[in-house]
Amino acid sequence: MPDTSQNYGVVAHTAHDVRVDELPTPTPQPHEAIIEIAYGGICGSDLGYWTKGAAGQSILKSPMLLGHEVSGTVVSAAQDGSGPAAGTPVTVHPATWNGTWPDGHNNLASDGTYLGSAARHPHTDGAFARFVALPTHMLRPLPQGLDLKTAALAEPAAVAWHAVNRAGDLTGKSVLVIGSGPIGSLIVAVARRAGAAHITATDVHSTALNTAQAVGADATLLASDNEAIAAVAADVVFESSGNQFGLAAAIAGAKPAGTVVLVGLLPPGDQPAPVALATVKEVTLVGSFRFVHEIDDVITALADGSLPIAPVITHVVHARDAVSGLEQALDASQSCKVLLDFTH
Repeated sequence: MPDTSQNYGVVAHTAHDVRVDELPTPTPQPHEAIIEIAYGGICGSDLGYWTKGAAGQSILKSPMLLGHEVSGTVVSAAQDGSGPAAGTPVTVHPATWNGTWPDGHNNLASDGTYLGSAARHPHTDGAFARFVALPTHMLRPLPQGLDLKTAALAEPAAVAWHAVNRAGDLTGKSVLVIGSGPIGSLIVAVARRAGAAHITATDVHSTALNTAQAVGADATLLASDNEAIAAVAADVVFESSGNQFGLAAAIAGAKPAGTVVLVGLLPPGDQPAPVALATVKEVTLVGSFRFVHEIDDVITALADGSLPIAPVITHVVHARDAVSGLEQALDASQSCKVLLDFTH
């Protein structure tokens, strides 16, 4: 068993102040296992806490351990006998569902929590640490053949899978993806697996467009080419840019009676949008937030090779150089998904 006393983690203290702090040995509750983290994917919310001290409406009020896209190995099984045994490689479903929610929409739980989230105070610490204690309900054992590096993308891939599910059957349909960052590129990969006939991806950066093409996009367009985007007239559009211009492009790029799935999280407050155009085209707008159980389907698809997403990982940075990793992830002109490596 590794020495769990040698622990450290990536902690957001305030805006512009993320540090790699030495941490105590995790003290698990009976229903928790100790996980030796291998890889952690930097998400837009991690970048938000670093650059703004907030992710959407979740405001950082005290130091918080970042990270919710992680994989690792169980080093100490839960005392209550639940969950996987020591030595089991796992990825993590970072949600805990409490309170009430609409039928089948556990992700909309009224009193839920998410790893690495400042939505509540005290905040819910994340899992960007060498060793963490996690509830066993979060742990997903990895099938043979699924490596820990790829498994770190199971959470964002589940976000993409949920978004595709929200669109309905894509078999034989044309798809437009607005914004080809990590989530957008993963949507491309999932849509390709789901049977989309033709996929067009847009972005402001050539690096993102190259990634989208590598995972299944048939065509790419610069986000500034409004005329070409409108001419796509896709059956289904996924808005994953998270800005008002992407939303306008999504509505313009949908065919009459098409569907626009809203995946990117726009800033809080009112947003300008061409609602009149959506009205006269009878566009269906569908929200998509995180995911429910789709991570289990993702794990199966990653293991059997039917969801190839390796090109989405563009950089791997040692976790002790986490600030450098955040800087790399912030530069969307050069990177897609940046992983922190806790393995050495």
